[in-house]
Amino acid sequence: MEVIREQIAGGTLVRADLLDTAGVERATDVVAQAQAAKLETVRVLFPDQHGILRGKTVVAESLPSLLANGMAAPSTLLLKDTSHRTVFPVWSATDRVAGDMRGAGDILMVPDPGTFRVLPWAPHSAWLICDLTFSDGAPMPLATRGILRDAIGRLADTGKALVVGLEVEFHVFRTIDARLDHAAATMPGQPVQTQNIAQGYQFLTETHYDAMEPVMDELRRTLQALGLPIRSMEVEMGPSQIEFTFDPADPMTHADNMVMLRTAVKEVCARQGLHATFMCKPNVPNAAASGWHLHQSLVDRETGQNLFTSDSAGLTDTCNAWVAGLLSHAAAGCLLSTPTVNGYKRYQPHKLAPNRIVWGRDNRGAMIRALTAPGDSASRIENRVGEPAANPYLFFASQIIAGMAGLERGLTAPDAVEDPYDAQADALPESLLAAIQAFSASPLYRAALGDGFVEYLCTIRQAEWDRYHQTVSEWEQQEYFGLY
Repeated sequence: MEVIREQIAGGTLVRADLLDTAGVERATDVVAQAQAAKLETVRVLFPDQHGILRGKTVVAESLPSLLANGMAAPSTLLLKDTSHRTVFPVWSATDRVAGDMRGAGDILMVPDPGTFRVLPWAPHSAWLICDLTFSDGAPMPLATRGILRDAIGRLADTGKALVVGLEVEFHVFRTIDARLDHAAATMPGQPVQTQNIAQGYQFLTETHYDAMEPVMDELRRTLQALGLPIRSMEVEMGPSQIEFTFDPADPMTHADNMVMLRTAVKEVCARQGLHATFMCKPNVPNAAASGWHLHQSLVDRETGQNLFTSDSAGLTDTCNAWVAGLLSHAAAGCLLSTPTVNGYKRYQPHKLAPNRIVWGRDNRGAMIRALTAPGDSASRIENRVGEPAANPYLFFASQIIAGMAGLERGLTAPDAVEDPYDAQADALPESLLAAIQAFSASPLYRAALGDGFVEYLCTIRQAEWDRYHQTVSEWEQQEYFGLY
């Protein structure tokens, strides 16, 4: 291993200050793990602007060189909407493109040795998640993993750290037509045809869990083998709907866990003839909407004390200000917590999803549910605004940015509500377009993320909205085709 260690220590990443001494040791250990596992390939990946893993696969013998020097990838991967179309004029000789990425040149993937995972469903291969820089090693302001790291650092400067816990809902269906015919290979591809693997609307029913246990067990074992801290597996409200919950962890760990969860679930299910989807509200009969409930608390970095734990029945001053910040910037933050056209169709009253910007005490209809009790060291809040398709790095960063604004400005949360669907409070955005407009107009997010990133993300989401509202819908066909 000494030769490998010297190769990594003498590489481009160390010279560019992208890998420190401790990182060299971790990278050397990754090579040893790969050799012990007799790996054949390594999937070198990064989370893109949508929280989708993209990258390349190398033979295992290339791993030392990769860890020493990183790997180039096309910059256009950062410029695509959800249809995989590049929505910026990269061939323009004059326009600056998202920090001047004209010409579809390269960016640099910088491996994070701590993310190395041998794949339980493909044990000859492994994942290695990367950070992104420009090709010369300069910081890449569009890389969402870096955005979260910066937000965590700003919170750490105040002596605090965020702890998050995940509740993630998704669907697993049986694939009856994979739509592999040539005509279905559109951009994006035509949706697969599916059927349920279990009936639904019997929430937490034991017999339905037993029917779904073979799938649940396969997914649980896979995720545990990846090192994800699974706490529970539940039959959710709708047919073929599942919820997995996780023990609490720091935001970067759980952001990585979330992208690994979504990718692993989809890949394992696909190998079994199943289709897993984290789409918020699938357009299939009787489907229930899926949410992503984000539990969070603040701790003192020195003492580990939970700053949301109170000696009385009320919220602590810290918790109160944090909640006030989340509520004050909820509309603008929706572009980061609910980034798809589809996600806004979940904000319906009396559906266990929020539709107004309110908080309540243990109230599942409110946007923020306070789970605090005097002396309870697990006191926390649950933000129920997110959809499971959200980019976790941006979702977590939005919580830190908005929560810190509440602390810094000494904001006070309004009174808790018991009637979240009837309260006299602002509604959450009704569409992706409304969220784009709120995010673009937010001084807070422009200050925290920079004008360049705000314009970049709005351009991508606007492209998706434009394709959506310019498409002739089934409703229009039914309404007008026969009448006129």
